[in-house]
Amino acid sequence: MFPPNARTRWLNGTCDSSVDMELFLHYSLIPSLFIILVLSFLQRREQHRERDDTYLLRNRFGIIIPLDFVGTFSNRWSYGIAFGATANKVMFLFSEGYQPLLVPQWAQAFVLLIGGIEVGLSHFPFFACLSSEFGLVSSVLGFSYSLIWFVVTILYIIQCPHGQFVGSYETVVFYWPSLLCLAFLLGRFLHIFVRSLRVHLGWELQTEEKPFLEAHQAEHVRQLLRTRPRQERNKSWFQTRIYEWDPYFQFPSRMIGTIVLAFICLYLFIVFEFCVFVYVRDALDAFEGELESYITSMNQTGTPALLQVKELINITKEVWVVTILPASLTCVSYLFHILACYRKHIKRLWAGDKHFLPLKFHNPSSSESVVAIARYSGWQIAYILWGYLIIHVMQSLCGLAITYSLVLPVIHHQALEMLRGLGIGILTVSIVLGLMVLQVWIAASFFLQPKMGTGDKQKPLALNNRRAFHNFNYFLFFYNVLLGLGACLSRLFISCILGTWLVARIDRTILQSGYERADMGFSAWIGMLYVDHYHTNPVLVSFCHILITGHRQRRLQQTIKYWCLNQSAGPRLSARSRTRWLLLQTLINNPELVRLRKSRPGLGSQELTQILLTCSES
Repeated sequence: MFPPNARTRWLNGTCDSSVDMELFLHYSLIPSLFIILVLSFLQRREQHRERDDTYLLRNRFGIIIPLDFVGTFSNRWSYGIAFGATANKVMFLFSEGYQPLLVPQWAQAFVLLIGGIEVGLSHFPFFACLSSEFGLVSSVLGFSYSLIWFVVTILYIIQCPHGQFVGSYETVVFYWPSLLCLAFLLGRFLHIFVRSLRVHLGWELQTEEKPFLEAHQAEHVRQLLRTRPRQERNKSWFQTRIYEWDPYFQFPSRMIGTIVLAFICLYLFIVFEFCVFVYVRDALDAFEGELESYITSMNQTGTPALLQVKELINITKEVWVVTILPASLTCVSYLFHILACYRKHIKRLWAGDKHFLPLKFHNPSSSESVVAIARYSGWQIAYILWGYLIIHVMQSLCGLAITYSLVLPVIHHQALEMLRGLGIGILTVSIVLGLMVLQVWIAASFFLQPKMGTGDKQKPLALNNRRAFHNFNYFLFFYNVLLGLGACLSRLFISCILGTWLVARIDRTILQSGYERADMGFSAWIGMLYVDHYHTNPVLVSFCHILITGHRQRRLQQTIKYWCLNQSAGPRLSARSRTRWLLLQTLINNPELVRLRKSRPGLGSQELTQILLTCSES
């Protein structure tokens, strides 16, 4: 959508940029693969088979994980900003502007798949360097790679800053979010480098590795185990009506990255839509000029139909511009509401409450849930973008209806006729609704038996005055046929309004009960919730943490007991044996040091390291 040199003329008029962003995307795969190979070489394989290449590779070239999409709660905003740096390329793929190969129409899906893999591979170093445990090397590589992207983007903006739609600094309008994200990544990698250098020089203690049980998860379990809950303070209006912060809950990095990328993509989509509007507006202005010249040629009076067409064009342009803001605010509110719904739904699943889910989703397929967590982030962004466009169109149509029904009659001095028609319409609807309310009142007053108790809120569902009731049904039967026509049309109208208004909401289905599985977006949301529920449930994680800690303590006690028996039975220990015992105790108490220990063949230390690695992994 926002592209490269192939579309530079379209965005910048006659400007010719020497920087081809699409070509740079292809060439960026070279340093990206180099960084991946370096980090893979440093990463040791935790599980390996006894093969011939084990001695040659020494368990090198492990699999690099760019981001844990399930259980990562640290560096959440860094990962979110890294996702934001990919916004321009994501929008480029969204507009299907990536066409490196000339293939038939049926093979376009494979081309888009290749494009998505290429974009992911070109931005892989951002995430890999943030998540790598080799901070000194990864920070240097990540800083260098981010600096390359930053400099190339700056050069592209400097050479062609202006355009023919937005006008001055059009390219800046498109690329400033990516520049801001890249600048943040540069600062983040510089901070990691300084901290890693201080640890390497011994000026600062090395931080512990990622804990199995996060602090907020432990606090959540402690909150559940308290016999007396804390006394709740008076909540503010914002906490009661909009959102209340929970100190014992954290959104995973996947949700933060999805929301950040959705915000930036929504901004870029709105800007692109405005550019398209400017192009269409200029075409309509040219058509309007031709229309005016045609009207002038007809004795300068024109015909009512041509004047109405001109008026429709002007009103449509004004309404479209005015509705940009409410459509944007609607989608922005949806993004915040999605976070609130995620917290509400996941906490209900933690508590074992599935009543808010349709019955068919109480036991979802495991394979579909695993695929759903991979689909969710991308689908959520696409739903927000398409939802904005649909909501914008719907609000524009509503604006046109209001303008033609209320505003134009006043401008054309037809206010009395408009009020007369509005009054007749309101009176007609009021009479219809009044007759429906009257039917309910008659049924409650004459055709139901009295209350059985004084505390009952309503009468029991037991018929009374059956003869009058049958006559009542007979004579209203023919009237309700006509009334049902209006009810059917109102049902269709309300379904269209709610369906278009909530199409961007992936956390709820817009289909009727029993057809929820046909809503693929809602299915992805439910599958994602179940994966997070099964892998990040604080109670389950705390239970596993207790098991692992207890297992390690039992292994340590068995080792100490075995050592004490050998000490009491054998001769006096030598200094070397005492040193090795202290080394063993230190490594058991600090498992993160096991991977950093150098092994020398022939001295028995390699076997000890392998045993300790097995113990630490178990």
